[in-house]
Amino acid sequence: MSGKPKLHYFNGRGRMESIRWLLAAAGVEVCLYGSLLFQQVPMVEIDGMKMVQTRAIGNYIAMKYNLYGKDLKERALIDMYVEAVIDLNELLMTHILQPADKKEQHLATIVDKATNRYFPVYEKVLKDHGQDFLVGNHFSRADVQLLETLLMVEEIKPDILAKFPLLQSFKARISNIPTIKKFLQPGSQRKPPLQEKDLPKVMKIFH
Repeated sequence: MSGKPKLHYFNGRGRMESIRWLLAAAGVEVCLYGSLLFQQVPMVEIDGMKMVQTRAIGNYIAMKYNLYGKDLKERALIDMYVEAVIDLNELLMTHILQPADKKEQHLATIVDKATNRYFPVYEKVLKDHGQDFLVGNHFSRADVQLLETLLMVEEIKPDILAKFPLLQSFKARISNIPTIKKFLQPGSQRKPPLQEKDLPKVMKIFH
């Protein structure tokens, strides 16, 4: 046994949150956070490796815990859907960092891109193949990370899924997968949204 993965990051969401989601979806318990002694974070200690780069970590976890499709074609689709989610996620993560006079416009950009660029694609995918999951009929990394992003967008605009009934059903369905349901309960490794009061500490860590 190689022991539980150890996560190195500040005690907040950021780029580590998607990794927490994946590990939770796989039913993997993690160690308490290590100290920030490394110049590059997030970093995950797993299987004797010290891994950096969020995409590389996510791919490794997805492959290790059977969340990466059954063949090359499915993995390509998963990568495609995840990359789009990451683009939207980056906008969401930087919203709190916007100056007060830019926040409203930044929120409008998030809502516009979510409702006109990203969500229609996922709605169509679910409609076209009529399955419970985004790729094949198997729970994958793409489902995990789309749910994460849907919930994050709803935090800043609760009615954003009003015009996307299949995404609403998807959200409810994936949220009820036992490992995900557990992660959504209070006391899990899931982190709350970053607050304004936390920004000085975060900026100090990353500078």
